[in-house]
Amino acid sequence: MKKYIYTFILIALTVFVSCDSYLDVNEDPNVLGDTDAPEILLPAAQVQIANNLMGWDLGFGGSYWSQYWTQDYTASQFKSLCEYQETSFSTTYNGLMAGTLNDLKRIKSLAILPEDQGYYYVAEALSIFTWQTMTDLWGNIPYSEALRGDEGIKSPKFDSSQDIYANLLSRVNTLLAIDTSELKIVATSYDFMYDGDMEEWKKFANSVKLKLMIRLSETSGYDNAAVISFISNNSFLTNSAKISGTYWSDDQEGKKHPMREFSTGGANYLSTNVIGCKTFIDYLKVNTDPRLDELFEAPTDGHKGAFFGDFDSKKDTNKDGTTDDKEDYSKPIFTPNMDLMIMTDWEVNFYIAEVYARANDMANAQMYYESAVNASLTQHGITTSDILNTGSYAAWTNGTTEENIERISMQKWVANANYQPIESFLERNRTKYPAVSELDIKNDRNFAFLNFPIGKFTISVNGREKTNGKLPASPVYPNSVLNRNENAPSQKIDLLEKIWWNQKIGK
Repeated sequence: MKKYIYTFILIALTVFVSCDSYLDVNEDPNVLGDTDAPEILLPAAQVQIANNLMGWDLGFGGSYWSQYWTQDYTASQFKSLCEYQETSFSTTYNGLMAGTLNDLKRIKSLAILPEDQGYYYVAEALSIFTWQTMTDLWGNIPYSEALRGDEGIKSPKFDSSQDIYANLLSRVNTLLAIDTSELKIVATSYDFMYDGDMEEWKKFANSVKLKLMIRLSETSGYDNAAVISFISNNSFLTNSAKISGTYWSDDQEGKKHPMREFSTGGANYLSTNVIGCKTFIDYLKVNTDPRLDELFEAPTDGHKGAFFGDFDSKKDTNKDGTTDDKEDYSKPIFTPNMDLMIMTDWEVNFYIAEVYARANDMANAQMYYESAVNASLTQHGITTSDILNTGSYAAWTNGTTEENIERISMQKWVANANYQPIESFLERNRTKYPAVSELDIKNDRNFAFLNFPIGKFTISVNGREKTNGKLPASPVYPNSVLNRNENAPSQKIDLLEKIWWNQKIGK
């Protein structure tokens, strides 16, 4: 049943959504928005969120900026990401604002009858999650006056990201005060994430609040004791919020996992443009992490990654007789039945582990950390957890608070590969792990190859000057949003403008 619903949604989104309609952040471009049935809108909104997180903009952008991937030498589609050119991720901005958030708003307005209150709860939880994603990426955005075109507000003001966070925390507190025991979703097959299980949705809402709280860890408003109290008194998701891989129809164009569309479809963007980044490949390879073979196809002579943003090189950096552009590099794997994640069980467990680590509660920190790593291994179908054994690279050690945060962050980075790449970008901005090496690859390429800083990011070879040796902090605004809004701020100068909670020292 769900596969048929999903197929209908994909057809509707493909046929009825025009590119031009996405430019108006007060107009819903999704034809399904005309319905008065919340159950019809719900799966469309869920699919839109998931597709945007692992689709055209954020799937590629997050994977490049998190140095999982780099641009292949033989193509050019994503050079701008590797060069740190002013990137807006406009498809995602307009898709989430004009599509997803409008649909969720409409679900809430339609959920009037008592039997429909479950839909309100779910839509509000997803709305808070989506707003957080948007303000985490772009910073100040239209919020309090957004989605109010029907009230005559055509140029909504841009609210500060800090104010948006305060309101989102207020909204999630109001949501969590609702007794879910009396709520239900009648058409459970239309809930792709949790089949109408309201206990699971309560856990999801708790997890969203936890994410809002932990993102503030480097700000003056963070209270670790309050977060521990919240954790101690609530339950969090143990089943990842996702669109299951069982929904895909891999033999039909337009009905595949979005990255399968890009790797096996007519566009072939992924298979012709993407190779493994040395930053990530070497970290897993040196540490014999079994997830490497699940994430990348290995060339005949073993896994190999390229320097990030090095797509112009014609040098023989490793002096093996083959120039860089002719080397055989590892390629990412996306299976036909791969899950499409919205929020994961490992993500939440890593958050909780960090909170306990900050409190020097090593027993709980280790327990949740190991649960997170095991959840990631399980997702890849790996049944052994040898990397957690004493002496192995991922084993927990009772280090300093900062050492523990680094260990948690590094494993989170690994776990998110091919599932939550944009989350890795955001979390690296918060924790500053992986750290950044000052290595200038162009200065001495063979030295850089032989002395590569395992477990650290490097600055793009072809983008180093663009950002003065720094990593991107946020995308710029889509020009369509600025040009059509009289209250819009000036465009960002570059990719270095930090989101307000991004306060930890580091690049």
